[in-house]
Amino acid sequence: MSEQRTGPSQLDRLGPLFAGVWLFFLVDPLMTGWDHRDELTGVVGMVATVAFGALYMTLWVRIRQERQRLVDNPPLHQAVAYLLGLVAVGAVMVGCLGETGLASVVYLAVACFMVLPLRVAAGTVAVLVAVTLGFGAAAGWGSQAGLVFGILAASVAIFGMRLILRRNLQLLLAEQENARLAVENERSRFARDLHDILGHSLTVITVKAELAGRLVDAGTPEATERARTEIADLERLSRDALADVRRAVEGYRELTLPGELARARTALAAAEIEALLPNSTDEVPTDLRELFAWTVREGVTNVIRHSGARTCEVRLSPSCAEVRDDGRGTVPAGSGSGLAGLRERAAAAGATVLTRSLEPGFCLRVMRAR
Repeated sequence: MSEQRTGPSQLDRLGPLFAGVWLFFLVDPLMTGWDHRDELTGVVGMVATVAFGALYMTLWVRIRQERQRLVDNPPLHQAVAYLLGLVAVGAVMVGCLGETGLASVVYLAVACFMVLPLRVAAGTVAVLVAVTLGFGAAAGWGSQAGLVFGILAASVAIFGMRLILRRNLQLLLAEQENARLAVENERSRFARDLHDILGHSLTVITVKAELAGRLVDAGTPEATERARTEIADLERLSRDALADVRRAVEGYRELTLPGELARARTALAAAEIEALLPNSTDEVPTDLRELFAWTVREGVTNVIRHSGARTCEVRLSPSCAEVRDDGRGTVPAGSGSGLAGLRERAAAAGATVLTRSLEPGFCLRVMRAR
C-alpha cells in the first residue's frame, strides 16, 4: 500500500526536473556572460539569465498546478504579469549579452502558449517572430532563421500539447458533470419514489389519528369500538409504510408495492403508454403486498414489451390486483416463465392467477378469495 501512495508523489516531484532539462539552452547566454565576467554587463547578463530561468520555472509550476485543478487558462492578470516579467528580464539579457540573449524569445513563446488562449498566443508569437527578425536585422546579427525555426518548433509542440490537455480537461469535466447529474437524477428518483411510498400513507394515518382522537373523546361504547378499529388500521398502515421505506433505503433489493407502482409510472411514461395507476395501496393487506408488487411488475413488463398498447391500468383492492391494457389482447409471447413464477407465488399466498383477452386488450388478475 505504501508503494502505491509514494509512486505518484515521486512522479510529481520529478515533473519540474523534466521541464528544467529544457533550460539547457540558456547555457549559451550564461557562457557569454561568463566570458565577460569582468564587465558589469557580463555579471548583469548572468544574473538576468538565472532570473529568467527561475521565473520561467515558477510559471511552469504554477500552470501545472492550475491544470491539476482543472483550470484551462490562469487568470489573465496573472498571465500578463508573468509574461511582462519574462519580457523585462529577457530584454536585460539581450541588452547585456547581445545576440545570445535572444534565446529567451523561445521560452517566451512557449510561455505564451502555456498561459494565453490559443488564438491570442498564436498572434503574440507571430509578433515575437517579427520583432526578433527586425531587431536582429537592425543590430546586424544576421537573418536569425535558426532562432525563428526554434520559436516555431517549440510553439507548435506546446500548441499540440495544449490541445491534448484541453481535450483531456474537457473529458474530465464531462465525467464530473455526468457523475453530478447521475447523483442528482438518483436523488430526484429516490425523492419521487419516497413521496409515492409515504405521501398518501402519512395523509391517511393523520386523518385516522384525528378521527380516533375524536371518537375517544366521544366516550360512547360505539365510538370506543370504532376508535379501536381506527387505531388497529393506524398500526397496520404505519408498519407497512415503515417496511416500504426500509426496503427503499436498502436500495430496492426487495419489492414493495408502492415502489413498483412508482417504477411502473416511470417505465410506462418512457414507453409512451398512458398510465392509470392507483394513488394508494393502503387497503391492500400486509400479507398480499409483496405478491401484488410482483403482479404489477410482471403485468407492466409484459404490457411494455409485448402489447403495443396505448394505455395501461392497474387496479388494487383488498383481495385483488389487476393489470389491463388496450393492446393486442393475447397472451404475451415469451411471458410463460414470468407467469409461471407469478402463479407459484400466488399459490403460496392462497391466491390464483387469471388471464383473459379483452376487446381490445389483455387482463392479468391475481385474486384471493375472501
